[in-house]
This record gives sequence, structure tokens and C-alpha cells, in this order.
Amino acid sequence: MKRNIIAIGGGKIMLPTKREPQTLPIDQSIVQQVKKKTPHVLFIPTASEDNADYCAAFHNLYAGRLGCSVQELLLYRNRPSIRNIKALISQSDIIYVGGGNTLRMMKLWRQLGVDTYLDRARKRGAILCGLSAGAICWFRQGNSDSRKFKDENNKTLIKVTGLNYADLLMCPHYDVEKHRQPSLKIMMKTTQGVAIGLENCAALHIKDDAYRVLSSKKNKKAYLIYWKRDKYIKRVLMPSDNFRPLSELSKAC
Repeated sequence: MKRNIIAIGGGKIMLPTKREPQTLPIDQSIVQQVKKKTPHVLFIPTASEDNADYCAAFHNLYAGRLGCSVQELLLYRNRPSIRNIKALISQSDIIYVGGGNTLRMMKLWRQLGVDTYLDRARKRGAILCGLSAGAICWFRQGNSDSRKFKDENNKTLIKVTGLNYADLLMCPHYDVEKHRQPSLKIMMKTTQGVAIGLENCAALHIKDDAYRVLSSKKNKKAYLIYWKRDKYIKRVLMPSDNFRPLSELSKAC
């Protein structure tokens, strides 16, 4: 399958001016995928309901720091026409999806046809990336905290269906949110295939039929997770500059 996906497990970009965004080396890797002096980047903050501070922080990072031309696709504040949605997605070299409520985002995307235009972007070679909800969305399914956005006391994690550009279940924030690991263990008991657990400041980069793990901080990593013959297996995937066959992951179980 033609695809170039960089899914980030988590990390803060909204920080005081003098502090580096936690994902900066990964963001630099994303921009380097485009062989242009000024890549066109589309930020889609649907999962945060188009949070203005998030948009400003992203613009500061990708435009101010990384030298990109940045636009936002805002689906909550001023509902754009289908024509404008199509135009913004089709003109972008990089499409970055922000974090937040994955379930609500996926429902709205499908309602507006955003999923169709993102698939066209994938086929023409656009870089598809994002953090947390913006990591989950590219995969078959994800381990999501979407219920907390209706009730902040609800810590139940649910399985959300993504765009299925890779046949994996994605779990972000694997190291910093302590309920993620036990939830994923239970979830994978009734889920076919394998999961990827991403620590904050780690990313899974899938390019066509190969993968590698990136990190923006020392010792941050990913995990390949699955059940096999009633045994729960977690295998560390360390960051590397080298790509490996993606089929190695699915064949593990």
C-alpha cells in the first residue's frame, strides 16, 4: 500500500517560548520527508474542537520554527464547504492531525467526507502524521480515551475505528498514562492481530511496506504487543534510522 505515515505517541508542543517542543526532532523528520524548500502543511485540530491555542502553538512550531507554509482545516468554528475541505487537503504536502477526542473526530470526518479526501492524499503521496488522536486515526483501530471528554472522571478506554491505512491497533501515551497498559492488555485479548504501544516522544514511521521507530528524547520507544497461545507478549521496538519490513509486525502473532 502506498503510504507515508508518522504517528506520534504524545508530547507537548504548547510550551513557554524558551522551552523546546518535546517532539521537535520528530517534527523535523516529518518536514524532511518533503523535498521542498517550503512544504505546505495542513493542521487538522478536529479532535480538540479547533482549539485556538493549539493552532497557535502548531503554527509557531511548523511555520515559525520549521519554515513551512501552514494552514488549518477548522471543522467546528466555521464549517467549511466540501469544496474548501477538498482544496485544503489536496494542496497539502503534509497533513498533521492534532490530539483530543478520537471518536468524535472520526464521526465528523465521515459525516463530512474528510476520510475520502485523506485517502486521496495518501494515494498521491502526502505525509500523514499526528499525535495521540492524530496517531490513532491512520490505523485500523486505536486505544482511545474519548469518553473522558464527556465525563472527565470516566477513565474507561475504548476501541475506536480509524482509517485503516495500516492493519494495527495503535495505543498512544503508553508510558505516561498508567491506565493505558492494563487497558490494552484486556483489549487485545479480544482483538485480532497486533498492537503498537507508543511512548510519549516516540513515533512509528510507516513508509509503504516498511517501518521504523523515531524518537525525540533518549530512551523513548515503541512496543509490539499481542496475545499468543494465552501468553501476553510485549516486544520492545527501539528507534532506528533503518526501515524494516512491515510484515514482520503482523507475522509476530
